[in-house]
Amino acid sequence: MPISTSDSTASAAGHLPLESRIKAEARALGLAAAGIARLDDDPETARRFDGFIAADLHGDMDWLSRTAARRRSARALWPEAESAIMVGLNYRPEVDPMQRLDHAACGVISVYALGRDYHDVLKSKLRQLAGWLARTTSSEVKIFVDTAPLMEKPLAAKAGIGWQGKHTNLVSRELGSWTFLGAVLTTLVLEPDPPHEDRCGRCRACLDICPTAAFPAPYRLDPRRCISYLTIEHKGHIDRQFRKAMGNRIYGCDDCLAVCPWNKFACVAAEARIKARDDLVSPRLEQLAALDDAAFRALFAGSPVKRTGRDRFVRNVLIAIGNSNEPRLAGTAAQLLDDRSPLVRAMAVWALSQLCTRESFAELAAVHLPQESDPAVREEWRAAQ
Repeated sequence: MPISTSDSTASAAGHLPLESRIKAEARALGLAAAGIARLDDDPETARRFDGFIAADLHGDMDWLSRTAARRRSARALWPEAESAIMVGLNYRPEVDPMQRLDHAACGVISVYALGRDYHDVLKSKLRQLAGWLARTTSSEVKIFVDTAPLMEKPLAAKAGIGWQGKHTNLVSRELGSWTFLGAVLTTLVLEPDPPHEDRCGRCRACLDICPTAAFPAPYRLDPRRCISYLTIEHKGHIDRQFRKAMGNRIYGCDDCLAVCPWNKFACVAAEARIKARDDLVSPRLEQLAALDDAAFRALFAGSPVKRTGRDRFVRNVLIAIGNSNEPRLAGTAAQLLDDRSPLVRAMAVWALSQLCTRESFAELAAVHLPQESDPAVREEWRAAQ
């Protein structure tokens, strides 16, 4: 049977309700926000998710369709759960994401990935919060940080942490768009917080800034056009129509988050483990392009960047090299024409087509095209000539 907290309210002088104590414990752990939602069915969220999958908007993210049944309801994930304690960890950066776009010879990694993997950081805090709750109430608890089929953003909005903005991410009056989300599900029947009203108003800043027009309408995202999806999740060759718009973004994109007016109220993140590493803030493209598997794993140990793998990452770096307008980087790209990965070879071809003269590119094609066995790479050579 679920445990009710109706008797845990302030029955004795100075005794706080359990819900208030949970939030106080979350704040003591360095979490910037905490709210409570009941795990009732949410037909509207389920309907929107079903439409998203039916329209095939998930692209290469096939785990979304595989786990669709469980994503429609948190209780499908854990039938005994009654409440969700949703928490937010502030990650507002010290660096200006938009200013880094001006340095074309350097790669731009999304600010969320400049420090230690937030999954590890947030999970450690959730373990402490859940452990405290289990000891205090003898209830059952489970923690989740973006790795289980749980619709965290709608739950966080339902718990009053913020609202889903027009860019589909959570927006908070206190934290702006810079919020990592986590959840503690529990068998406790907790008093829910009221949901937060939408405060986007007439603002279109996040929609209008998108380099690839990935928002067909407010509150709707087509991930297949999103630079974050293309650079992180997409496994294949990136379509030519998106390459110039990517600029020097090599892992993720912060544009729609960075321009949110509500960010002005957020303080710089205090959690030391997610602070940006100096060597990742503005890394030189030629150094990143030279990474082999071992060097890539060493550089990004403990970082979310590691999950893309070396080949996809260097693919992204070569697109940035092609957009750099730095002819000196043509030599860097040329060194990868014989790389073992077709992803890398194809983007080396494209980068050279952007940096070389027509004559020098034709000379390279005469040498390398006859030796190329991969059809997609051969097509890249032909399309660029």
